[in-house]
Amino acid sequence: MATRNALDKKYRKAAKVICRQGMFPFQVSDTAVNIIKRVVKSELELDLICAFSDAPSQTPEQLMTTSGFKEHKIETLAKGLAKQGLIFNQPNSKGIMIYRLLPLVMIGLMEYKFMTPLSGNDEERELAELFETLLEELRVNVQKNYKELSPHFAKAPALDRTIPNKLLKDGGKIRVIKVDKTLDTPEDWVLPSQNIEGIINKFDDIAVGYCFCRQRKNLLEGTCDTKAPTLNCFTFGKSARHTIAQGFAKQISRPEALDIMKDAENAGLIHKAFHPGSREESFETSICNCCKDCCDTFNLWRNGTLPMINSTFHLSVIDTDACSGCGICVDRCPTDAITLENDEYAVRQEKSCIGCGVCARFCPEQAISLQEGFRRVFVPPPLPCP
Repeated sequence: MATRNALDKKYRKAAKVICRQGMFPFQVSDTAVNIIKRVVKSELELDLICAFSDAPSQTPEQLMTTSGFKEHKIETLAKGLAKQGLIFNQPNSKGIMIYRLLPLVMIGLMEYKFMTPLSGNDEERELAELFETLLEELRVNVQKNYKELSPHFAKAPALDRTIPNKLLKDGGKIRVIKVDKTLDTPEDWVLPSQNIEGIINKFDDIAVGYCFCRQRKNLLEGTCDTKAPTLNCFTFGKSARHTIAQGFAKQISRPEALDIMKDAENAGLIHKAFHPGSREESFETSICNCCKDCCDTFNLWRNGTLPMINSTFHLSVIDTDACSGCGICVDRCPTDAITLENDEYAVRQEKSCIGCGVCARFCPEQAISLQEGFRRVFVPPPLPCP
C-alpha cells in the first residue's frame, strides 16, 4: 500500500491520463483529482488507468504489457471501473475485447454517473457540484485562451446531429420543402436516417436511461422549465449492451422506444443523435432528448465555454404573412435562432437554426415549414467580456 503522499501522486497521475481523453482536454485541477478520488477507491485501479497513458484503447494482450497485470486481474479491475463509468469494455466486430478509457465529460464519467435513478443523497449532490466546478474551470480557461482556441473550434467535427420532429402538435405533418438541387456533399456520402423510426428500426439492442443533464440540475436544486420527462436517454447496439451491463440503462423493445420518443416530442424536446467519432456514415450510438434549459451542449455554448457544432438536414422557414407574432416559437427555440420583428412576426437566423422542428410543431398558425438541405451549424461561444 502506498503512503498517503504517494497515493495522492497516483491519483493526480491517473487524473492526468483521464483528462486527456475525449473531444476536449481538461486541466488537471484539484477539482478533477477530487472527482477521481470519489469514484476510484483502489490503488490497483489507478495503476490500470495509468496504463492507458499512451493508448486510450487496448486489447487484453496490450494491457498486460502496459500494466504488468495478468489477464484475469485486468478483467476484474476493468469491470469495476466500467461500473463507475470510466471504462468501456465491449468486444469489437471481430469478437476481440477492447478496453477503452473514457473521458470525464462527453460521453464518460459525468454522463454515466447521472444516468441511473438517483436518491438525491449528499454524495450524489457533492459529485454534481464538483462537475459544475469542473465545467466552470473549463469556461474560464476557454475565455482566457479564446483567440488561440478559436481556429481549433472552427475545424472541429459536429458533436451531434439533429433528428427533426416532423409532426405538428395535433398529429398532422409538418410541411417539408424538398430540395431540387444537388447537395454539396461528397459523392460517397450516404445520408443518415432523418427520422426516429428509421434509427430505432436499425437496432435489436436498445436501452434507455435517465437524462443526465436534467438529473444533475435537479440535484443542484434547479428546475426544468419544460418539466420534461427524464427517462429518455437512449443507447443502441454495442453502446446499449454496455449501458445495460453496467446498470446505467435498461433494455427496452422498439415499440417501447417509439412511445418514449413520442412523449419526448410532446414535451418539446429535441432529438440529438451521436455517431462514433462524429462519423455520420456509421450507425448511431445514442440519442439524447434535450430541453432548452438543462442540456449541457446548449448551456456550455450560451455561457461561453464551447461552440455549438451541429449537423442537420433541415432549416426552419417562416411564412411571415401567416405568422401572428405570438412568440411561441421564440420561447421554444433551443438555440435562440428566432426573434420577433417589431412584435409582429417571427424571423429566423439561419446560422444558429439546427432544424429540430420544435418551432413548427408548436406553431398555432402552422406558419413554419422545414426545408431540406445538409448543413453544418457552427456558432462560436460568446466572446469574453471586455
